[in-house]
Amino acid sequence: MEGGVPDSDTSAFKECFSLAWTNPFVLRLAFSAGIGGLLFGYDTGVISGALLYIRDDFSEVDRKTWLQESIVSTAIAGAIIGAAVGGWVNDRFGRKISLLVADFLFFIGAVVMATANSPKLLILGRVFVGLGVGMASMTSPLYISEASPAKIRGALVSTNGFLITGGQFLSYLINLAFTKAPGTWRWMLGIAGVPALLQFILMAYLPESPRWLYRKGKEEEAVAILHKIYPSDEVGNEIQELKESVEAEIREEGTSEKINLLKLIKTKTVRRGLIAGVGLQIFQQFVGINTVMYYSPTIVQLAGFASNRVALALSLITSGLNALGSIVSIYFIDRTGRKKLLIFSLCGVILSLGVLSAVFHQTSIHSPIISKVESSHFANSTCPAFQSVSTNWDCMKCLKASSPSCGFCASSINKLYPGACLESNDNVKEECHKEGRLWYTKGCPSKFGWIAVVGLALYIIFFSPGMGTVPWIVNSEIYPLRFRGICGGIAATANWISNLIVAQSFLTLTQSIGTSMTFLIFGVISVAALFFVLICVPETKGLPIEEVENMLERRVLQFKFWKKMSVKTKHPAEVQKNSDV
Repeated sequence: MEGGVPDSDTSAFKECFSLAWTNPFVLRLAFSAGIGGLLFGYDTGVISGALLYIRDDFSEVDRKTWLQESIVSTAIAGAIIGAAVGGWVNDRFGRKISLLVADFLFFIGAVVMATANSPKLLILGRVFVGLGVGMASMTSPLYISEASPAKIRGALVSTNGFLITGGQFLSYLINLAFTKAPGTWRWMLGIAGVPALLQFILMAYLPESPRWLYRKGKEEEAVAILHKIYPSDEVGNEIQELKESVEAEIREEGTSEKINLLKLIKTKTVRRGLIAGVGLQIFQQFVGINTVMYYSPTIVQLAGFASNRVALALSLITSGLNALGSIVSIYFIDRTGRKKLLIFSLCGVILSLGVLSAVFHQTSIHSPIISKVESSHFANSTCPAFQSVSTNWDCMKCLKASSPSCGFCASSINKLYPGACLESNDNVKEECHKEGRLWYTKGCPSKFGWIAVVGLALYIIFFSPGMGTVPWIVNSEIYPLRFRGICGGIAATANWISNLIVAQSFLTLTQSIGTSMTFLIFGVISVAALFFVLICVPETKGLPIEEVENMLERRVLQFKFWKKMSVKTKHPAEVQKNSDV
């Protein structure tokens, strides 16, 4: 069988959306499974706004940075377990069952969070949600990939990315809508159960992945589904390629069920796929995206915006751009290819992180001075640490004071003028507001605040179309069918572990080395990610899933990424002879 990389241009994009009337069944499969991405995105976005109000309801959460990080990161810890177990569940019970289990866990978690009366119960609910999100995050793109025609597979898997970013945008809208409602954060977190329930109902009426069915010996059922997915003139070739791929794997092992870690490492095609797939998932997190998504309102406050509502409104801009970027990805993913999109994305991310680092550096060295006159105006509330020093203080030093913690009450004339350093509590905050002053506890007033928002927007614009969606697409198509579930689980687990490390350390890093240096570190990691993509990530644009394995077999380092690399496809039986090192 001879093959190559088929040309995928704008016709793939048009064909993807023409499915609404030519083959609505495929579109229904993609969007129903893609709700798993919506769950992923909603949970990522909603906690950033809810955290502002959880701090108000639970004073211990407001005082302890590690508790705030724990509320965010316990969901990620649950997702690590969910993704790891999800790989096994996918291979054993199928993609459909995995999504149904994920929906059930997510729904239970949403109910527990909405009714939590303590941080402990809230954290328990976050764990359940994390288990569901972790399982859905690796299953949704896998299901869509295995139920999509090769020519538009990238665009359809990108719908999962679009629904992730759409979920994030929706979460910010809901956060903003409930800022004045009683129970604020309870509504924000509880509504998360709605999409989980919706997907559970939709998936109950959809079939299992045809490739998984064929792999499990249910050929007739798989063929019937493939006839619904592919045009009549293409379905024969697809069935034949799938049959040859499965038969080659069975001949190799004598059985279709034996999978172990040693086998994954020893099989050249799997090992190369894991290097590219796991590497992309790790770098996706370490370039800093979920610091923006989990802590976007907090970052906006660090840039000098005091109001929770203003912080949420400005964060809505970055979330909307994120959703827009995923639509751009749907258009370009099968036109320009995965690798070029990654490279363009990372170049923009590096530039944006440089801007953010510079802006926060300027913010830190130009914060308003603390005035003893202004502070003495609130005689009984002046920060004890400020009273005990004779040197000049600025707002940044005031906010770093501890035992007790202190806040900055801005001048009533201009927020950039010298202000007061006061003890931080609800009574003092109210006293400051009564005089028409702004109250700051996370960041200081700054004339550079809007530039920071622009920097965040640029970061999202560049990140979303490439690094936001492509790692999930590559991982849904780069592994041989036999290992796809377990390898996808490994890659998703790596993503969530990296996510946990970043989420658990971000606020601590900003306090210990400053926001500027934190973003600079992310920038350096982004440079490393760019070189990784250039050297280790192959182009899979337009390749039928069964042919990706053949491409990996003869994969060479491709530094001249702008040139199309032709691939001569081997028969699966021939690939099998050379697959072990």
